[in-house]
Amino acid sequence: MKIKIKKLKENASLPVYQTKNSAAADLYACLDEPLNIKPGERVRIPTGIAMEYEDTNVVAVICARSGLSSKHGIALANGIGVIDPDYRGELLVSVVNLSDKEYVVQNSDRIAQLMLLPIVRGEFEYSDELSETERGDHGFGSTGNR
Repeated sequence: MKIKIKKLKENASLPVYQTKNSAAADLYACLDEPLNIKPGERVRIPTGIAMEYEDTNVVAVICARSGLSSKHGIALANGIGVIDPDYRGELLVSVVNLSDKEYVVQNSDRIAQLMLLPIVRGEFEYSDELSETERGDHGFGSTGNR
């Protein structure tokens, strides 16, 4: 699937798949100067790019980079970022520093991953009854830890 990428800043980088079997492409910070993220702070990191793709049955999703999260506590502030097919603005990566140390993002650092997924749209309707299941309405850890 062809993805059109528009550079919004001269120093922007294209998303890149790091291996031939990578499920997601890395997104890069596009900064004029280093960005310091203090512990507990949320920031939006610009990528300097916008995108377009024609398949409206696909959604682009911004995911965390596991190394940033597990080694440095830099996670996506919103869990994942959903980029609808009709969005044409700059891709911004909203992150939060969950560590107790300041983290510095440099220009061209890999800050997140971009994944393309199929969209399944449901038809929502009210119902007076739902089918019974063994689990029923037991949630939030009701199946245990092991």
